[in-house]
This record gives sequence, structure tokens and C-alpha cells, in this order.
Amino acid sequence: MKRIGRFLSEALFPSSFTCDICGIETFGGNLCLSCLKKVIYNCAPNCPICGRKNVINEICMECKANAPKFKKAVSALIYENGSAVLVAKFKNGHPYLKDYFAELLVERLFEMPGLDCIVYVPMTKKAVRKREYNQAELLAKSISKRIDLPVIKNCVIKIKETNEQKSLSRKERAKNLKGCFKVEKASEIKGKRVLLIDDVLTTGATAEAITEKLLKAGADSVYLATVASVEYKLKG
Repeated sequence: MKRIGRFLSEALFPSSFTCDICGIETFGGNLCLSCLKKVIYNCAPNCPICGRKNVINEICMECKANAPKFKKAVSALIYENGSAVLVAKFKNGHPYLKDYFAELLVERLFEMPGLDCIVYVPMTKKAVRKREYNQAELLAKSISKRIDLPVIKNCVIKIKETNEQKSLSRKERAKNLKGCFKVEKASEIKGKRVLLIDDVLTTGATAEAITEKLLKAGADSVYLATVASVEYKLKG
């Protein structure tokens, strides 16, 4: 029933005719002029490792204190205001946004030359059935078409359900994710520079857990690309 409703909605109000935030008619483009101002692009300065917005183009204090296992990360948007609304819609019934986000991300991938393949953050089979799609997989496939890199489908699988991550600290998130990912196709990533795709980078716990598995399975290095990331803000 949910799938039928989404089909009718997109048929009557296709993405090229209505604003993806407020829903008013645009007749061209994903956003109206008013909502376009609510979407915050992740422009420089950025941390050169995690890619999050920073006060200067230097490594942020979090990456200095806890160096990520992935080589480098980029994101197109800052996860707040209109950007957060778009990501929420992408995850909840608006899969067509994959192409809009892919176009934004492709512009940032020039910072990652020499990539060999793409993998994506997995969901459990139960979670995919509930949502009806894995947004990270859709985004990975859309990016693949634009940069001519193969997507290794189900390279990483999620073997157990996890608790909601939003309210958890970095340490709690890492504990929550322990033992829930498994690399199924190690031979296809061995010695390769892998691009990992996800929707949002917050603490980086999910990306770290998967990157660790990919490196142990023989990947040469792992790079990360997300639609959005939280801005790094100095504490105190």
C-alpha cells in the first residue's frame, strides 16, 4: 500500500515539478528559490580528513584525537535545516532524491582520484523490507552511473539489528555496532581503493566499523562519501 501511495504521489507531483522541501510547484529543479536558501552546502573550509565543515582548512580536533580508519571523507551538505529535511525524505519514501544527491556528490569526488570500486552501508533484510529500499545502495548506483565505477552489491552485509543511534554518544555507537557488519566479497575488494557510500556522517561510528572490516578483508584503502555531515564545532 505504501509503495502504491508513493507511486501515485510521484506520478502526480514528479520531482521536476515540485519543491522537495515545501512541495510547491517549481516546474524545473528540485527546490524552489525560498527553500534553496535553507539548504546548506558544505563549502570550504573543511577538515581534510573527515570532510566536515571546520573553522579553517586544517584537521579538526576530533580527527587529531581519534584518527579515522578511512583515508578521506567528503560530503555535499551540512546536516541541518533544509539539508536535514531532504535527507529525511530520502530515507522515508522519496528514493528519487538519489539522483539529486548523486549530482551534488560527484562534484566532490574529484578530491578522491584513483578509486577502484564502490560499496555502500548495508541494512538488515528486515529493515529493507520495512523501508522498501536501502537509500545508500540507491545512491551508490546513481553515483556509479556518473563516474563509471562498479558497485559491489552486498559486499558488506549487516547481520544483526541495532538500536537507534541518534541519542547515543560516539562510544555508545561503537559498542552498538560491534559485530553487526560482515564482508561477504573479500576477493572483489582485495588490494583496491574502495569508496564507501552513506547518507549522513555524524560521529563516524558506522563508517569506522565498516572501514575496519573492509581493511581486514584486504582493501588497500577506504574513502567515504556522504550526502551530508554534521558541522564540526569547537567545544567550550
